[in-house]
Amino acid sequence: MASSSPTSSYGDVEKDNGWEKSGGTHEDQRVTQHEEDIIESLEPPFTENEDLSATGKDGATLEKVASAKPSINNIKSVPNGGLKAWLQVLGSFFVYWNAWGIINTFGVYQTYYETSLLSSSSPSDISWIGSVQATLLMLTGTLAGPLYDAGYVRTLLLGGSLLAVFGQMMLSLCTSYWQVFLAQAVCIGIGAGAIFVPGVAILSTYFNTKIATATGLAAAGSSLGGTIYPIVFYKLQPTIGFPWATRVIGFIMLATLIISNSVLKVRVLPAGRRKFLDLSAFQEWPYIFFVAGNVCCFLGLYEPFFYIQSYAIQNNIANPNIAFYLLSIINAASTFGRIIPGYTADRVGPLNMIFPCTLLAGILCLCLAAAYSLGPVIAILVLYGFCSGTLVSLPPTIFVQLTKNRAVIGTRMGMGFAITSMGMLAGTPISGAILGASSFTYVWVFGGICTVMGALLLCCCRVAKGGFGVMKKV
Repeated sequence: MASSSPTSSYGDVEKDNGWEKSGGTHEDQRVTQHEEDIIESLEPPFTENEDLSATGKDGATLEKVASAKPSINNIKSVPNGGLKAWLQVLGSFFVYWNAWGIINTFGVYQTYYETSLLSSSSPSDISWIGSVQATLLMLTGTLAGPLYDAGYVRTLLLGGSLLAVFGQMMLSLCTSYWQVFLAQAVCIGIGAGAIFVPGVAILSTYFNTKIATATGLAAAGSSLGGTIYPIVFYKLQPTIGFPWATRVIGFIMLATLIISNSVLKVRVLPAGRRKFLDLSAFQEWPYIFFVAGNVCCFLGLYEPFFYIQSYAIQNNIANPNIAFYLLSIINAASTFGRIIPGYTADRVGPLNMIFPCTLLAGILCLCLAAAYSLGPVIAILVLYGFCSGTLVSLPPTIFVQLTKNRAVIGTRMGMGFAITSMGMLAGTPISGAILGASSFTYVWVFGGICTVMGALLLCCCRVAKGGFGVMKKV
């Protein structure tokens, strides 16, 4: 019988751990986390027929048969490599390229809007466009989770891709603030959020022990997209104008998203539809500390991405020809900050990796307040880009680690991202208001302090999850 081995193994584990059943309950026996992991890994990758007396047309008893689809909780069925699995990384790479990559590009639009298209609007008003865009990416991803679980993966990918490209093309026709807000913040933000869910969720079904590496490689797409898109805009806008420079970016989005839609394939879906809420998560201190830390971090994370070009130009640190490359420098360095820490996190633990990187990012943001020449600014940006990259690549892996029941990973991840988005929504507009009332110095101080506070909360999460042992993999 195909099911005899896993079932027998499960029973052996029960016996080995001294489990006694009386009236269908366990009698005063506690199970360690290691033992729970063993039992979970032994879950058979098939659906068993519970009715052993069921008969076929010929009257014969039907045997238990393997299901065509493996259980999402069966760790042993995860490929953890192979051509198809790495093609999912490629598809997810271009999802990140056009989701977070577009978010990371907004700094070049912020500078352009302040001096040209939306010069009558304040920096704070302009930054609301980018912050709402990023917030909608996260919020839409949360709402799209149940659609993913229900099997509408192809609809999310195709619909989100078309909406994001449509928003980019409509942006090329905009001439006023409300038009830009609808096209860039709302349309692109919702489209990017719809494609982001499949890009992240599919990887977790193809990788287990290599999940941080796979996610880091995919997340590098956001950095490369955020590096290339600003350069494309800056090079083309003076020669062919804002409308066509924006359309060229739209065509690049279309081409790369075609690749994602072609290669991303669902391996297995949860047995039931996802709940919107799992309130039990807020009874677990590691989860609470991690979400609170993310909120603080994202309050301060994007200040350099949004304002570094304006800072360099207004303070005569660099001429406009060089200042426009500063955003690309951050994003280029962030590419390595997604791949290298992701690879290392599989060996030392993602929480052990994200805390020091985030702390250093906050300190580097504070250092910008004392940087008044090009050399120090570039050095700080390179290091900042590397360290800040972990806050995009590692959170999905950490949410998986903090969730015992794999069936609610998506729910808890969605809840965490939804709450985190509030920090992203408020962070850069607050900095814009600070800039309008004072100077860039206080923008960097605000961003740095928020990020350092977030890092300390991430440290609390690490201690709550793994204790005070410095060498323990967490």
